[in-house]
Amino acid sequence: MPNTSIDLSYQLQALPLREPFQISGYTFTEMQALHLQLKNGPHSGRGEASGVYYLQDRPADMPVQLDALREALREGLSREQLRLGMPASGARNALDCALWDLEAKRARRPVWQLAGLSSIRPLRTTFTLGAAAPEAMAAAAHRDLCRQALALKLKLTGETDLDIERVRAVHRARPDVWLAVDANQGYTPASIEALLPVLVDCEVELLEQPFARGHEQDMRLVDFPVPTAADESCLHLAELETMAGLFDVINIKLDKCGGLTEGLLMARRAHQLGLKVMVGNMGGTSLAMAPAFVLGQLCDVVDLDGPTILAEDCKPAVHYEAGCIFSPAELWG
Repeated sequence: MPNTSIDLSYQLQALPLREPFQISGYTFTEMQALHLQLKNGPHSGRGEASGVYYLQDRPADMPVQLDALREALREGLSREQLRLGMPASGARNALDCALWDLEAKRARRPVWQLAGLSSIRPLRTTFTLGAAAPEAMAAAAHRDLCRQALALKLKLTGETDLDIERVRAVHRARPDVWLAVDANQGYTPASIEALLPVLVDCEVELLEQPFARGHEQDMRLVDFPVPTAADESCLHLAELETMAGLFDVINIKLDKCGGLTEGLLMARRAHQLGLKVMVGNMGGTSLAMAPAFVLGQLCDVVDLDGPTILAEDCKPAVHYEAGCIFSPAELWG
């Protein structure tokens, strides 16, 4: 009989950033990540999680959650058993993705086939500009990988006048790209009114999470002239059902929803509800992007540039070329 017992190991890792990265309410100088490995006979599987900072879901707290599952893993814990038995979290994401990777190794089939996809392709990804002075953001739109970008996403802070100048400056610098803005919960229905016509003038295609989590009904108070996306407002599958009629797009992040297994269910259910789907990330190395790249095959918007703000990525790594991302088989899955 095949050996179903799975051994678990993990390590915490600090991931310094190339430069400070600012969003509404937070400035990051490094990311924390948990790298996880499963062993089953000659096969192994890997996963990575950074958690969800605004939920106090941190890598340093994940070992306790994972250690509680060692016996279940030795008894052959399945992905569905994990999804039903553990709340959505970064720890569950890392373990779920490692189980996918392990299953692919044992079956000698890539994860994308196991997930029911007919093929994979490079995906246009947004490259994110952290909130800074307008002229600095305009200059950043021409630096590094942003030079090849087909799509950019701007982090805003809820400072209306300054945000307006940020949007205008980047649009002037890069009128050629698909443009999105991410408010990270920084606005209210009153404060956002002055920003909206500027988004139209600057051909912004998507406004992400304008209001705070818990204030979703405020979306009904504003006539948004551009499509809107739920990020913090929609964490996992159970919250998805309430999003139709409030938002146009759902931003699925594997650390939020607890893994690729739930992410795939969310994407397919969102399409049934008439919602478009975006895949994002909570940061991390290419190992965290690889499972999200599989999910991205089902998505309308892809935001998987997490490794580009790190001082150093893992190897092998995802490929960024001509504004697109591609995850090679030797990296994961």
